[in-house]
Amino acid sequence: MRLPPVFYHWFLDPLPYMEGLLMQERIHALQLRARKTSGNHRDFLFLLEHRPVYTFGRRQANDPEEMAEASRLEATGADVVFTTRGGQTTYHGPGQIVGYPLLDLGRSSPPMGIRDYICRMQKLLQTHLAEEHDIKYATSEHTGVFLDAHTKVASIGVQVRHRLTTHGFAVNVTSEPLQWFDRVVACGLTDVRAGSIADAVSSYEPVSVLDELPGLIRRFGRLYQREMIPLDIHADGEVEQVVREAQAEATSRGLWHRAPLV
Repeated sequence: MRLPPVFYHWFLDPLPYMEGLLMQERIHALQLRARKTSGNHRDFLFLLEHRPVYTFGRRQANDPEEMAEASRLEATGADVVFTTRGGQTTYHGPGQIVGYPLLDLGRSSPPMGIRDYICRMQKLLQTHLAEEHDIKYATSEHTGVFLDAHTKVASIGVQVRHRLTTHGFAVNVTSEPLQWFDRVVACGLTDVRAGSIADAVSSYEPVSVLDELPGLIRRFGRLYQREMIPLDIHADGEVEQVVREAQAEATSRGLWHRAPLV
């Protein structure tokens, strides 16, 4: 059975984390409603950079030590957000591509399982590094993509409700995120530091977020066996309206801190 296409969009300006979260929740609700009423719902892949932000997991919210840590991190100039996801503290910001696939895993027969979905996502990132930059990944007991046993270049964290996915992956492209990561023990891995594509390739090979996008989108389609079509956000439609509003909010926020203030 041929699956319908995935509509993708790249945000030109870094998106505030909460705006990205709200966008996902609104589109998830629209997908769920359309599936129940007409079955004519679409799948999406949103690619973006976030404004500098440290996010905490749901189990950290009532911990006095974590609240003190949040206050310390706010002094860096980044946003601090307590989320409903599992896991521990991590960072998102410019120089890092975040991918939010909003897919219906029930489209295939049999439905795609969560383990298969995550494995394909990890394979996507590993394949992209290998084919685009000839970067060999290291095997690890942890989810994500590692350059060696102690250097992590990409993270994965997904949520599935009613077979509809939210959240996704993050891959460090430039070295800009690394100084922000140095302020925390990311994902609770005390013996792991953040790495980037830029640090793993030859100094003669220029690396930029925009240059990574075509290959990443193409490989996403290949790994998930879907045609990839650009989303026309200027068209009529509730999803398009949600995306326009998120993009307008990103543009309105202006400049961000390029490095931690403290």
